[in-house]
Amino acid sequence: MISFASISLMRGPQLLIDKASLAFGEGQRIGVIGRNGCGKSSLFKALTGELSLDKGEIKMPVGLRMSSMAQETPGSERSALDFVIDAHVQYRDLERRLAIAEQQGDDHALAKLHGEMELIDGYDISHRAERLLSGLGFETRQFSNPVSTFSGGWRVRLNLAAALMCPSDLLLLDEPTNHLDLEATVWLEQWLQRYQGTLLMISHDRSFLDATINQVISFEGGTLQLYKGNYSAYERLRAEKLALQQAMYEKQQRRQSEIENFVRRFRAKASKAKQAQSRLKELDRMQEIAPAHVDSPFQFRFPSLEQVPDFLMHIEDLAIGFDKPLSQKINLAVRSESRIGLLGYNGSGKSTLLKTLAGKLPALAGKTNAARKLRIGYYAQHQVDELPIKATPVEAILAVCENPKAVSEQKIRDYLGGFDFRGARVDEPIENFSGGEKARLALARVTWQKPNLLLLDEPTNHLDLDMVHALTVALQEFEGAIIIVSHDRHLLMNTVDEFYSIHLGKFEEFRGTLNDYENWLRSNSGDEQSSAALPGNGEERVSKKHQRQQAAAKREELAPMRNLVKKCEKDIERLQRELADLETRLSDELLYEPSRKADLTDLLQKQGKAKARLQEVEDEWLQAQEQLESASA
Repeated sequence: MISFASISLMRGPQLLIDKASLAFGEGQRIGVIGRNGCGKSSLFKALTGELSLDKGEIKMPVGLRMSSMAQETPGSERSALDFVIDAHVQYRDLERRLAIAEQQGDDHALAKLHGEMELIDGYDISHRAERLLSGLGFETRQFSNPVSTFSGGWRVRLNLAAALMCPSDLLLLDEPTNHLDLEATVWLEQWLQRYQGTLLMISHDRSFLDATINQVISFEGGTLQLYKGNYSAYERLRAEKLALQQAMYEKQQRRQSEIENFVRRFRAKASKAKQAQSRLKELDRMQEIAPAHVDSPFQFRFPSLEQVPDFLMHIEDLAIGFDKPLSQKINLAVRSESRIGLLGYNGSGKSTLLKTLAGKLPALAGKTNAARKLRIGYYAQHQVDELPIKATPVEAILAVCENPKAVSEQKIRDYLGGFDFRGARVDEPIENFSGGEKARLALARVTWQKPNLLLLDEPTNHLDLDMVHALTVALQEFEGAIIIVSHDRHLLMNTVDEFYSIHLGKFEEFRGTLNDYENWLRSNSGDEQSSAALPGNGEERVSKKHQRQQAAAKREELAPMRNLVKKCEKDIERLQRELADLETRLSDELLYEPSRKADLTDLLQKQGKAKARLQEVEDEWLQAQEQLESASA
């Protein structure tokens, strides 16, 4: 049981938490939510002891093992793999003590330390670290690269891998999906679903929260409120609470009416395709959750567009990349009503494609024919880095105005109010803003320029849940075209009508739903090298003859996987026999006499290697079995 007893926490003169009390039990999975700057990260620092409470007490069980994501990663020459393994402090300590015992010839200490190493599965630690790095999108060749060679976003992933590697009873994750793509997000979701300890997590990704938590701690007016259920359950409960206030109820009704109108417009033009029906279900859900966000400070809309050409861009045989193409023969027609989501593993070329379409990177081949009145609004993953940090928000907007003298300062201030920049805040230097505030301002600069084609690369990074909701609503009402890369599935399902994928260098339309894509990712275990065809991209009706041919081809295709399953089963039996023999030999008391030191060390090392290899083969068998079952379904 972990409890907060009348805790109060301040940051400078600002009171973040005022005499809050609550408790949660062992094994709970809790999402910590609230607006940017409300104190979520400060609460985590109080839990880890980095910040002192101003009042009250946090009570935790004695001996509780805690792991949390570091926010900074200084450059070092340690390899990525070693950096992650270093997080397992107990393993590194045992490794050091084993080396000393070996040097001193202390047989008794060696036997004891090898036993402790087995208890923590130390002989398998490199394999576990490699799986974490692979799941988070690192390629095998990057495992040995020094930490100093990775960019900031990749260092965040290294911090996350280290936090997952560290044994813990309480795991604190602060925005773990920032800098992850959809594929890595799905992998992390599966990992957390298997986590046995207590989880406290800050996240703006509602789909991710829904899949991983069973309680919510909400920052509300300086207090902490505990809600049972996942994030969707929290929204329903909060909507009911707000509906008791008449003014909020009336605002809820207006917002529901707006979304109902949008749903009717979409339904009128939607086909009976599976993807269109999936989208309609998501839009219906938007009507249900809207009331929970009526007190949001974010009420922005994209400016009305005077003219949107029917065709905005026509892409012919485009090749994108750097020294060599990431993808070639890209053909795409972007119409005024196009709402496209890009899918694909990290490094497949999604961001590179957006950068090329935005004119920030030259194409390697092919051509792009743009409408004469095309206006592109490009939001890059690192858009905040382009902000003039010494300027104020008003000055930052003026800097992107075509005719600054024709725009009144009051109009800019009113516009910034929709992004929750109000009062004296709009006159402060941007360098004082948080990451979330900078992201909001960067988005405000893009939308101010009245684009009729939005190219958005992970626009929800650093935004809180209320702002993500406001962005989702604004994109629904946007009059132009959208091409978006995002790990936020809720945003995609509510703003996108069609998907295109870049898989193994091939760009093509993905005709399934986002759920189909998630299921494909899970069945392929996040293997970026998987050559398995994407679902939904073939003809659904085939002749009986062709069906028989497909069945024969599938049997032939599955044969290597079946053979791998059989091979693994034989290897498991052999390793189990080998371990049984080693344990019999290790039970011989004479083996522990000083004269048998070399034999003892040799047997202990063989036992450790055999156990590690058995774990690897069992994991390989399980993965192969799951893929075989999925492919046979």
